[in-house]
Amino acid sequence: MTHQFQKRIFTPGLFLNDVGFLLIHGPSIIGAACDHNISRTFIEKIMTVTTVVNECTYCAWYHAKAAVASGIGAEEVKSLLDLRFQATASDSDSEIMALLYVQHYAETNRQPETDMTARLFDTYGQRTAKHIMLVIRMISFGNLLGNTWDAVLSRFKGRPAPESNVAFELAFVLVTFWFMFPAMWLMKTDGKKGAVLARSEERASGSAQ
Repeated sequence: MTHQFQKRIFTPGLFLNDVGFLLIHGPSIIGAACDHNISRTFIEKIMTVTTVVNECTYCAWYHAKAAVASGIGAEEVKSLLDLRFQATASDSDSEIMALLYVQHYAETNRQPETDMTARLFDTYGQRTAKHIMLVIRMISFGNLLGNTWDAVLSRFKGRPAPESNVAFELAFVLVTFWFMFPAMWLMKTDGKKGAVLARSEERASGSAQ
């Protein structure tokens, strides 16, 4: 039996809406990057949790590496990838509350409960809460880019996404191929390097014994 493609993807309307949203909020995105209440490590945590829920392969690969580069320990990254961020001792209470909101926002497909959003704003205040939501929107856009690209590949395998169509996928490929092809190549190359390194470490461990 052929399994249907299940990941969330862009529809034409959602894609145009998100592109318009990000263009309009460009200055606010710059403001979020300058918000001292949102550190680089915190941003990576937000992006990693959102990515896990949305199941974007490319974003998961990139942000796992970016999280480590930002100063997050490898074990904590693993906890984030397993959505066990409440168990990480380095998370402050305010971070945990925000990450719970991030998970909820993604799991409800951008339709969070009013009470959850109110708690986010109560915890961080208007300015920082809005910046957190912008970060979520940015990574959600990236997640759906990756998932929609995978939907195109899935069509070639005989498993088209139920919510997609050939015309939109063709237009999508024409718009995104210039950065999605390099992303695929980098991820594949990095995976091979990781496998080689793991085998080398196994051999070294065996020799030491």
